[in-house]
Amino acid sequence: MNNPFLKTLSIATLAAAVAACGGSGSGSSDSDSSTGTASLSLTDAPVTDLSAAQLNITSVELKPANSDSVTIELDTAMDINLLDFQGGKVAELFEGEELPAGEYEWIRLHLGEDPYVVEASDPNQTPIFLFLPSGRQTGLKLQGGFVIPAGGTAEFTIDFDVKKSIINAGGNAPSGSDKYILKPAHRLVDNSESGAIVGEVDVVNIEQQLGCDVDDDYYGSVYVYEGADVEPTDLNVNEEGGPLVAVTVSNEDQASLYSYKAAFLPAGDYTISYTCQPDDNEASETLEFVGTQNVTVTANTETTADVIQ
Repeated sequence: MNNPFLKTLSIATLAAAVAACGGSGSGSSDSDSSTGTASLSLTDAPVTDLSAAQLNITSVELKPANSDSVTIELDTAMDINLLDFQGGKVAELFEGEELPAGEYEWIRLHLGEDPYVVEASDPNQTPIFLFLPSGRQTGLKLQGGFVIPAGGTAEFTIDFDVKKSIINAGGNAPSGSDKYILKPAHRLVDNSESGAIVGEVDVVNIEQQLGCDVDDDYYGSVYVYEGADVEPTDLNVNEEGGPLVAVTVSNEDQASLYSYKAAFLPAGDYTISYTCQPDDNEASETLEFVGTQNVTVTANTETTADVIQ
C-alpha cells in the first residue's frame, strides 16, 4: 500500500488485559493464588491513507504461563475507530481489574464483527473488510510475555503497528476481502519504563530542499530506530530491520513549524530521522532523510528532538 503510515495501534496498559474486566472468566486458576490489578486501553499514531480503521471488540482472552487461558467478556462490545486515538491518546477498555499474579504468555482480542477500513481518498465508500489469515472467529492473537505482580498494579502497552500490519493484497486478495489483509505486528511495552519523543519539524523548508510535494494530507514522517547511530532506511515489511515506528508529522495549529510525537517507547537509545517522501510499506525504496540524530528516552518523560534546517 502506498504510504504505509497507517498507524500504530497501542493496547496501552496491557496488563489490563490480564485484568478481570468485570466479566466472566473461563479456564482454571488457583483460588489461593496471589492477585494483582491491571487496566487495558487502546492508542494509535497518526494516519494518512485511511479515514477509518474499525475494530469491534467483544472480549479479551489472556493466557497465564502455567494455567488455562481466561476470557474476559466486555459488558458491551466496543466499536473503536483507531483513528480517533492518536498521539498518545487512549481508549480505555477497562481498568483496575483483578487477575492471578504471575507470568502471562499472550493476549487475544475477540471480535464480534469483521474489522474494516475506509480509504481517505473516498471517505464515503463502502467499508473494505479486512481479511484475517487466522479467521475472524479466532480473533487477534498478540504474542508477548508480561507479568502481573502479586499485590501490585501492572500497566503495559501493546503497540499494534497498523502500518506494518495492514497489507495491500491487490489482485491476490483472498476470497471474502477486497484487497487488504490484517496480519498483526506488535510490541509489548511496560508503561512504567517507557517515555516519548516529541518535537517540531521545519516541513516547509525541508520540502523545498528535497523537492517533496507536501499537501494537506501528508507532511512526511519521523522515523524512529532502536539504538544510536543507526543509518535510516525505509519501511519494508518484507525485510528485516527498519524503523521501530514511523510517526506522521501534523500541523493542527497551522503553525510555521509542524510537530510529531512518538509515544510508548521503552527507555533507551534511539536514532530519529525525517523524510517528506512517500514510502511504500511493501517495497524497498531509497529515501532521502534529514535531521538524523541520536535521542535518549527516559521513563515517564517526553524528550524533545526538533528537526530544523
